[in-house]
Amino acid sequence: MLTLEPIDRDLLAGGFGPAAANAMRLLQRYGEVVGADRFISIRSAHIDGCLYHGPSSIDFVKRFADLGGQVRVPTTLNVAAVDVVHPGWHQGPPEIIDAQRELTALHEQVGCLATLTCAPYQRMNQPMLGEHIAWAESNAIVFANSVLGARTDRYGDFTDLCAAFTGRVPYAGLHRPENRLATLLVEVPAPSEFGLPRDLYFACLGYVLGRQSIGHVPAITNLAVANRDELKALGAAAASSGALALFHVVGITPEADTAIADPEALPCIKITAEDLRKALATLCPVQPGEPLAAVCLGTPHFSLSEFEHLSDMVRRQSEIAKIEVYVSTSREIEAMIRSDGRFAPLFDFGIEIVVDTCTYLAPVVRERQGAIATNSGKWAHYGPGNLRRRVGLMTLERCLRSATLGHVAPDDQR
Repeated sequence: MLTLEPIDRDLLAGGFGPAAANAMRLLQRYGEVVGADRFISIRSAHIDGCLYHGPSSIDFVKRFADLGGQVRVPTTLNVAAVDVVHPGWHQGPPEIIDAQRELTALHEQVGCLATLTCAPYQRMNQPMLGEHIAWAESNAIVFANSVLGARTDRYGDFTDLCAAFTGRVPYAGLHRPENRLATLLVEVPAPSEFGLPRDLYFACLGYVLGRQSIGHVPAITNLAVANRDELKALGAAAASSGALALFHVVGITPEADTAIADPEALPCIKITAEDLRKALATLCPVQPGEPLAAVCLGTPHFSLSEFEHLSDMVRRQSEIAKIEVYVSTSREIEAMIRSDGRFAPLFDFGIEIVVDTCTYLAPVVRERQGAIATNSGKWAHYGPGNLRRRVGLMTLERCLRSATLGHVAPDDQR
């Protein structure tokens, strides 16, 4: 049974306005369903309902806006259904553009910050270790829990917005420390055993990890070094293939040392290099010489360090791209890229920066014929179903070579 604190009763009674009262009533029912015994306060929220899926997307937030609602904690927005900064790129139904503009404006009206990024953890104001938050978007959830050590359950449309209006969430799921303990040990091959570059290793490892640890909190062993972008790629792929919301990496992630109470008592699985190669074969069915329509990067949104690496790589290319090359990122990072002369090689090569959305969601690729290359396990997992296109997961280096050729480049690593 839910025990209400004075702040909860005040919210329900309308002490913070009718919008907050309405949101709290919905959260109370949600808390009863998930078996929570009380509510806790959060420090921030990240909203996924800002992505237009139909009239109900607008109807929900408009109800709160009409009631004069304002969010009570810093609240950011996930990606939109279309890049409204470059509406001419949109290849889908034109009416979505205006609908998305209205939906974003309504969220801004109630106090949300229009970051429109799936990677809010790349902003300066990041949640701290142990801090309770209410984040939606699968890759943001798994990154916040695993890499930052913040605490969020899997929130989605529209509990995320209710949490923002109240500043409260049920004390359940991954907010509770006992639910953050490892329940599965996962031995993984070292990147050298995989025999392929590190970007493919982390994408494929995440894809296999998600599928093999459904319902568990896995603790990965034998992974000595991984940077934030690599952990981002791993978590995004695992969240896509298996809805993973939290993983630990022994010796790397902040809670790993305390998450394994008794290693001998935990079940253990071993992911092999062959498992990763099979995953790559699934995610990259395209063949050398096959025509390409585009290269799509930035799922999750590219970080500043990823742009630095990409700029260095295109600088070494002797030719420019013959096909479209899109990189998705946030407005904030795009502004940094465009104001810094170090990144001029990106635009000389022919790269286009997409903001506010991800290209596996928003149809921006103009060429109808040919496959799409990506270096993202998440993109390769969702792209074929969402866009009805053939997709090939490749190294970033092979993506760029393919872009200069206009077709799938030979895989020199095999």
